[in-house]
Amino acid sequence: MWWFYRKGPSGFSSASTAEEVTAGVDGRGLVAVITGASSGIGLETARVLALRGVHVVMPVGNVAAGLAVKESIVAKIPVARIDVLELDLSSMASVRRFASEFESLNLPLNILINNAGVLTRNRTCSCDGLELHFATNHIGHFLLTNLLLENMKSTCRDSGTEGRIVNVTSVGHAMMTYPEGICFDKIHDPSGLNDFIAYCQSKLANILHSNELSRIFKEEGVNISANAVHPGVIMTNIFRDRTIVGAFFNTIGRIICRRVEQGAATTCYVAMHPQVKGISGKYFADCNISSPSLQASDAELAKKLWQFSLQTVSS
Repeated sequence: MWWFYRKGPSGFSSASTAEEVTAGVDGRGLVAVITGASSGIGLETARVLALRGVHVVMPVGNVAAGLAVKESIVAKIPVARIDVLELDLSSMASVRRFASEFESLNLPLNILINNAGVLTRNRTCSCDGLELHFATNHIGHFLLTNLLLENMKSTCRDSGTEGRIVNVTSVGHAMMTYPEGICFDKIHDPSGLNDFIAYCQSKLANILHSNELSRIFKEEGVNISANAVHPGVIMTNIFRDRTIVGAFFNTIGRIICRRVEQGAATTCYVAMHPQVKGISGKYFADCNISSPSLQASDAELAKKLWQFSLQTVSS
């Protein structure tokens, strides 16, 4: 796979690791919130940011597991500063509780990495009556971002440092979605919905969310960037509920998949590297700007999704 090592304009490639792309980057004085940081690329992202001096806040569904992860990181990086707070992204009430608890820490916020995601075979709704993939992968992060925005805005004003929002998406956004991009009438009624299409739809929403955020920030003159990243195909536990797919990745997938250290590279690059300063509303893959699907570039669809999401979190 010769293309695996081809470097792009950034000087990095799909073979680059998170530590490599952040080498020499000083994160001291910065605070980052990273969802889904108790395993997979989220955990590696949290470890590497902590290694670079960033104060990491980990919202996790299982606090005991999160504390264990914190201990494992601190054991290797004694100076690491990590806080663990409870968060269930599929519940809007939980997202609001987390935002309130984060505010009580009296911390600034420089970096928000919306990394967590689910891929389930169950055609179920969240406790708020929303299709589970959409609720967790998009709406939870949409609400979390909105609740933390004032902190990010005041932080970038006071510090003069650019704020960065990174939405972790997937190439799946271009593989299997509806002709209209987002099937809004299926969000409250997932019956008959294909679970993989539902997942891809939520990943498309991640990119559209980034694009609309970027447009709004530019319009308001806010020094915050918003970008989407595709981490690559990685061996993580997101396939734990899918026996056949999981079996594939446990065999052939071990040959073609990237390591977690490589999968977290693009996220860390976009969140911290000086090369990305001032770049917003883009889609990154392999630590380089890439081209998403036409649906992901649809400005009108992004605005429609934004209004639908606002209405959803306000109802």
